[in-house]
Amino acid sequence: MERIPNGRYTQEFREEAVKMATDGCLSVMETSKRLSLPKTTLENWIRVSKAGHLGKIGKGQRLLTEIERELAKVKRELSLAKMERDILKKAAAYFAKESLQGTR
Repeated sequence: MERIPNGRYTQEFREEAVKMATDGCLSVMETSKRLSLPKTTLENWIRVSKAGHLGKIGKGQRLLTEIERELAKVKRELSLAKMERDILKKAAAYFAKESLQGTR
């Protein structure tokens, strides 16, 4: 599951995440990993839920449009591709250097 940009989650998602973490079958860390959710966000939801105010979180936010979600996805993919490119550049330079030293 991929992260939702700008932390915009539905009320149902928040409730299910809190339920998964508090039922005891999964730890907060494991739940946050499975839901691709920051651990601190989930901990905040649990704290607010215990106070009985989980329904008040996110009332002023509007839902993302399909285009906004797609843009966020493309930005993530581009960032990942850039990171992979940089790693490959460094690896290629390292192995080129090694092969030059080995022929001497």
